[in-house]
Amino acid sequence: MPGVSAPAHVIKLVQRTTEPAGAQVLRSTAAAVIAFVVAQWSLPDPHPAPLTAPLTALLVVQVTLYATLTTGIRRVNSVVVGVLIASGFSSLVGLSWWSLGLTIFTSLLIGRVVRVNEFVPEVAISAMLVLGVSQVTDTALERVMETLIGAGVGLLFNLLFAPPVWVETAGASIGGLGERMGAMLRALGDEIGGSHPVGEAAARLHEARRLDHDIVEVDASLRQAEESLMLNPRVRQGLLYRVVLRTGLDTLEICAVVLRVLTRTLTDLAKARTGERLFPEDVADSLRELFGHMSDAVEGFAVMITTPMADSGEEAEERLADALARSRRTRDLVADLLLEDVQEHPRQWQLHGALLAEVDRILDELDIDKRTERLGEELDRRSAQMHERHPRFRAVVRRLRGASRQGPRAEV
Repeated sequence: MPGVSAPAHVIKLVQRTTEPAGAQVLRSTAAAVIAFVVAQWSLPDPHPAPLTAPLTALLVVQVTLYATLTTGIRRVNSVVVGVLIASGFSSLVGLSWWSLGLTIFTSLLIGRVVRVNEFVPEVAISAMLVLGVSQVTDTALERVMETLIGAGVGLLFNLLFAPPVWVETAGASIGGLGERMGAMLRALGDEIGGSHPVGEAAARLHEARRLDHDIVEVDASLRQAEESLMLNPRVRQGLLYRVVLRTGLDTLEICAVVLRVLTRTLTDLAKARTGERLFPEDVADSLRELFGHMSDAVEGFAVMITTPMADSGEEAEERLADALARSRRTRDLVADLLLEDVQEHPRQWQLHGALLAEVDRILDELDIDKRTERLGEELDRRSAQMHERHPRFRAVVRRLRGASRQGPRAEV
């Protein structure tokens, strides 16, 4: 229903129920069991239970394929270092409170030296597991082999069974953010008539400030979606999806900042005009209509960036264009009315100008032509970065293309 925003806890509940968490649990369990079986089959008898192999597989099998490939080496490194440290201590001292503390201290220290980054605690965890299971130096090589087997199984598992794509979850988060911003604009329009008490205006200002926390949550969801698109064999045009969603969230973030400033302007006006109407009736009616159109534009923008072109994407763009056109027409009417009001009542004229400037900034950020231009620039920038990161590969591609073009000419 237009004008009604779902509560935040309802949005989060819907997101949790649509996330493929069950699939991830099954994937992690299967990878760990396969790693255990492969380690039992590969290692010579007799040997203790190869628990390090499933442990490493669980660590390597991440939520996204990109995370698996980029962090897998550091995770394997952390486990191997922990195994070697525990094996070294087992040959010198027994397991006691002070030897355990010394093992943990050494593991955390060496973990920082070998630069495993965020996986430093896993060095100590691996060392404690190995030290507790076995205190014999001869098992060090077997533990290292178990680690490599688990890492290999985890990597192959994610390559053969690609993790889920989290685009729908990120789209739901962005859509929820757009709905909340739209609801705030409608509420401002409904409350702008009358005296508009300072406490009511301040409450809207605090609500606008809380949008920062929502943006942080949406950004985390989008980062997960971006990683799920990278290097995923099931995804085509992954770069385009990432750029569309990322630039769209950036635009909504800018609009949220401007919306916060707009609520501050209205709060300052309420403080200066206590006991009287905030605006004349005709201005208040036009502002209510303007904020309603802007609400439609913000929500339409969120729908447009989260709707694939194959699924009514053009229709969403048309709705956004219509909302922006209605907003600009009403904005011009409000500007004329505010000018007349300032001429009759010149108090706080600068706040009237600030209000119009903030409306213009939001409409300018949502402009379709500006978004198209920014998408093109961002795609060019990402492509240039890829060329700089892999110059040799790009040079080979250019040579092959040049040879294919020159071949038919030579025949002619």
